[in-house]
Amino acid sequence: MNRSPNNANLIAVRLFLYSILTMTLLCTCISHVHPSKKIFHYNESNGISSLDPAFSKNKMNMAVVHQLYSTLIQIDSNLNMTPLLAKSWDISEDNLSIIFHLRNDVYFTDDACFNTGKGRKLNAHDVVYSFNRITDKSTASPGAWIFNNRVDSLQGFTALDDSTFQLKLLHPFQSILGILSMQYCSIIPEEALKKYGVEFRRHPVGTGPFSFVAWEEGQALVLKRNEHYFEKDLNGQPLPYLDGVTISFYDSKATEFLEFQQDRLDFIDDIDPSFKDEVLTKAGNLKKEWKGKIVLHKHPYLNIEYLGMLMDTGNDLVKNSPLRSKYIRQAINYGFDRHKMMLYLRNSIGIAAESGFIPCGLPSFDSVNVRGYHFDPDKAKQLLWEAGYTGGKDLPAIKLLTIPVYGDLASYISNELGQIGIKVEVEVLQKNLLMEQTAKSQAVFFRGSWIADYPDAENYLSVFYSKNPAPPNYTRYNNPEFDKLYERALQEKKDSIRYILYQEMDQLIISDAPVVPLWYDVAIHLVHKNIIDFTPNSLNLLELRRVKKQ
Repeated sequence: MNRSPNNANLIAVRLFLYSILTMTLLCTCISHVHPSKKIFHYNESNGISSLDPAFSKNKMNMAVVHQLYSTLIQIDSNLNMTPLLAKSWDISEDNLSIIFHLRNDVYFTDDACFNTGKGRKLNAHDVVYSFNRITDKSTASPGAWIFNNRVDSLQGFTALDDSTFQLKLLHPFQSILGILSMQYCSIIPEEALKKYGVEFRRHPVGTGPFSFVAWEEGQALVLKRNEHYFEKDLNGQPLPYLDGVTISFYDSKATEFLEFQQDRLDFIDDIDPSFKDEVLTKAGNLKKEWKGKIVLHKHPYLNIEYLGMLMDTGNDLVKNSPLRSKYIRQAINYGFDRHKMMLYLRNSIGIAAESGFIPCGLPSFDSVNVRGYHFDPDKAKQLLWEAGYTGGKDLPAIKLLTIPVYGDLASYISNELGQIGIKVEVEVLQKNLLMEQTAKSQAVFFRGSWIADYPDAENYLSVFYSKNPAPPNYTRYNNPEFDKLYERALQEKKDSIRYILYQEMDQLIISDAPVVPLWYDVAIHLVHKNIIDFTPNSLNLLELRRVKKQ
C-alpha cells in the first residue's frame, strides 16, 4: 500500500508514542514478573473526546467508559437485565419506587483523590451523587435527558443507608432499568470531581475491570487490569483475564486495516467500504484467502438505518413538498429493492428492513404482525396515480440529504425510484450539518439511523411520540392514536401485553410512512484467532471482561 512521506512519518511517530505508552503499561504499571503480558489492542479512528461517563454520548466514548466504570445493572447477551453493582432490587406495587441493594465488595481504584491514596469502598451516596450530577445543569451532560420527566425531581435519588439506594419515578416507566445500564449511569466518587474538576475528563476514577494509566490525546490510550475488580468467573477466578488494553487513534481506516493485517491490532469493528470487497463475498462471508487466518463475527445489532420525511404540515417546506402526501411516501417505500441494495452495496451486512421501525433482535420484533414494505414497482406506480402524478408526470424533484459514507446508497435509491417516475436529487452534507438541519426541521427528506440507548422497543417508538422534540422526533410525527398507545405501554407491567402495544404502534408508523426503513443492522468484527471468548452483543458494546489472549 503506497503512502506519502508525510503520512509515513506520522505513522512512525504514532507507533513510537504507542510503543512508549505500552512499555509504560508493561514495565511500570503492571508487575513484570512474567515476561509476556496479555494486552488487547484496538483502534478508535474517530477518537475519544472524554473519559467522563457524563459525556459518554457516542460509541467511541462508551467503549472505554465501559472498561473503566460500572453501573448498577448490566445487560446480558440475551438482553436481560442482570445485577452488577446492585445485588438485587425491589419494585413497589405502584411501579413508582425501586430499591437497590448494593454489593459490599466494590472499591474505587487507587487514586490521589482519596486521603490515603487507596481506593475506598463504593456506597449508596456515590450513586446519589453520580445521578444528581447527570441532571445538574452545570454539568451540561448530553445524557441529562435520561431522567427528565421520569424521575421525581425532589426525591428522585436517596441513599437509605450505605448499601441501599432508592429511585422514585414520577410515573411508571418500564424501561428505567435499561436506562440504568447506560454508561451515563456509571458510578463515580465525588472526591475525584473535587480534585480534578474539568480534568476529570482525562483522569478517570472508577470501579470497572480496567483502570487508567495514560492518555496522549490523538496518539494512544493505555489501561491496565484492575487488581481489585469485584467480579469472578464460575471457577472463582478474578476478572478480567487480560493484563491491559491499548487504544490507538489512526484516523485512516486503511491504516487501521494495515495495522490489523500486521497483527498490531487484535480486532476491527466494522469493515470500511473501501476494502470490504477485499475481505468479504457478496453473501457477507470471508473470502477464501482469509479463511483460517482471521475470525469473522456477525451479530444482530440494535440499530436501524432509514430515510426520514418531515411531517410538520405547518412548516412551509412541507407545504410545498410532494412528501406531504402519504401516497408518495408509500410509493417511495415500495419503489426500490432493499435485498439487491444489501447484496451489492453492503455485502449482505444487515437485514433488509421489510417489517417495522423496531429492529430484529428485540423480543417485540414480529415480521408477521408488523407488515412493512417490499419491492413492488407496480404498487408504487399505482400510488403515484392515486396521488395525481401518473407515471411521475409533473411530480417535483425531491431532495434527499445524506452524509458522504452513504452517498452510494442514496444514489442507488435515487436511480431505482427514477425508474418508476420519482425524481430524487441527492445532496451530500457533512454529518454535523445534517444533524443540525434535522434538529431544526430544515431537512424534508434525510438519511438517519437510530441506535438503541437501552434494549427496549420503547426507545425506538419514542422517536415518533408527538410530545418529544427533535431529537428524537426528527420527522415531527404527530398521531393521537399512536400517542395513546405509547402512553398505555409506559404503564403496562406485563411484557406480553406491552409487546402487542408496541407492534400496534409500529404498524401505525409503517402505514403513515414518515420513514423509509432501509435495513436492520448487523455488528461485524474481524478478530485474530488468538483472541478467545470475544463475544459480540446486540448493543455492539466492546466487552473485554472475559476475553483471553493466547
